[in-house]
Amino acid sequence: MGAIGPWQIVIILVLAVLLFGGRGRISSIMGDFAKGIKSFRKGLQEDEKSLDEKSLENRGDQAVDITPAAPHASGEERKTGAAE
Repeated sequence: MGAIGPWQIVIILVLAVLLFGGRGRISSIMGDFAKGIKSFRKGLQEDEKSLDEKSLENRGDQAVDITPAAPHASGEERKTGAAE
């Protein structure tokens, strides 16, 4: 009862041919469906790219300078004091 017989395999093959193969109406519908999914995914990727670009543009307005300050005169005194 749990094994797949030859009739079940034939039925599965017939359904696969009807859905994906041949020049039938169903195969063209499945092809159009696949194209729709691809264009949907492409649109999602373009939206993510535009959001990333916008967030990078906005970050420039909020940039903070964290460059360390130049060394003070006390550092120069140490150098001259060690040479004497």
